[in-house]
Amino acid sequence: MQQIDTLIQAHWIIPVVPENVWHEDHCIAVHEGKIIDLLTNDEALKKYQPDVFHQLDQHALMPGLINSHTHTAMSLFRGLADDLPLMEWLNGHIWPAEATWVSPEFVHDGTRLAVAEMLRGGTTCFNDMYFFPDETARVAAEANMRATVGMILIDFPTVWAANAEEYIHKGLKLHDEYRNHPLIKTAFAPHAPYTVSDEPLTKIQMLAEELDLPIHIHVHETADEIGGSMEHHQLRPIQRLEKLGLLTPRLLAVHMTQLSDGEISRLSKSGSHVVHCPESNLKLASGFCPVDKLLKAGINVALGTDGAASNNDLDMFGEMRCAALLAKAVAADASAVPAATALSMATINGAKALGIDYKTGSLEIGKAADLCAVNLGTIDSQPVYNPISQLVYATGRDKVSDVWVAGKHVVKDATLTTMNEVIIRQKAIEWGKKIMAADQKQQD
Repeated sequence: MQQIDTLIQAHWIIPVVPENVWHEDHCIAVHEGKIIDLLTNDEALKKYQPDVFHQLDQHALMPGLINSHTHTAMSLFRGLADDLPLMEWLNGHIWPAEATWVSPEFVHDGTRLAVAEMLRGGTTCFNDMYFFPDETARVAAEANMRATVGMILIDFPTVWAANAEEYIHKGLKLHDEYRNHPLIKTAFAPHAPYTVSDEPLTKIQMLAEELDLPIHIHVHETADEIGGSMEHHQLRPIQRLEKLGLLTPRLLAVHMTQLSDGEISRLSKSGSHVVHCPESNLKLASGFCPVDKLLKAGINVALGTDGAASNNDLDMFGEMRCAALLAKAVAADASAVPAATALSMATINGAKALGIDYKTGSLEIGKAADLCAVNLGTIDSQPVYNPISQLVYATGRDKVSDVWVAGKHVVKDATLTTMNEVIIRQKAIEWGKKIMAADQKQQD
């Protein structure tokens, strides 16, 4: 018998690749952080002698979820300014709050809160865009969570950098620091076409090609954004990005609620990716991403939560369910975005967008053991005809019992093993009291 680190037996194993397939009464064999086998229970018990054996008789075992668009530190602004349109929300509350509070300590504590929430909810990887990305990377690495950390770029000065040159310089320094890290990757993260001018966009396009990195940007989020671009550039944002050479397979275009059929065709030809954030778009009344049209055009669509300030959670199970239901209403077609597609959007599609699908996003031999176990044995999950459908439509993150990242057991029996929940919760409460008092004073 072969000695291995871990053997996990589950009622259902959902590999995601191939899509809409599951295996009953199978095992995943894990050694040195990677999946080395997927086989029946009987075969596994004859072939392997594990150091640790997990028997999950009521569970579905699936890939860890990938949150493809976050602003993790903004978890400390959760619920600060609700029920407002995007620009009023930004100008009247969020940007003033950021000007007052954002610091290395704020980003560190806010990211810890977000990482704890995501791991507890079955998310094993996130793609972030925020200030002090060095703090975000440090928190994720310490928690043993996979992350793509955005090298933020914006035209105006902030506490992180004074100008485009400094943003790019600091970003490249971060990239150099983590270029060989097993869990942390980097991406260029220009905020949006309306906050970044042509010259820095052109520069990062060249650097992204040189360094083989993604470009992560909000684009076509609202009708106001389109109108502003037409006024200032006489081009729609997608046209402008195409003109500047950014419409390539490196592009992660976030939100995309305002799209013409011609733009969908150009996106398809370019190989660009779309990151859909349905709950945030609904909450801010930004519009509807035409997900069914995008998928039918062959465009890779991933899922993200956006920040907890505009969602107000980092719950990828909720995002899957919302994405599937909303797509049906928008397309006027009940068959649009079936459950298996929603699960792919939250796993392998996110990995493809981030350029890490060779490593994670599905349960395939040779990939990292990024796993999520969900208890489908509770009364509100019965009966189970189709475990994939059950995961998307009938269960939630509260049913996540165990999570592994690169084979490390980071959530065990619904408890974090790499983070101190008591300290994280107390820090969040302290920040909340300070931020609320300042916001109320400003509004008065």
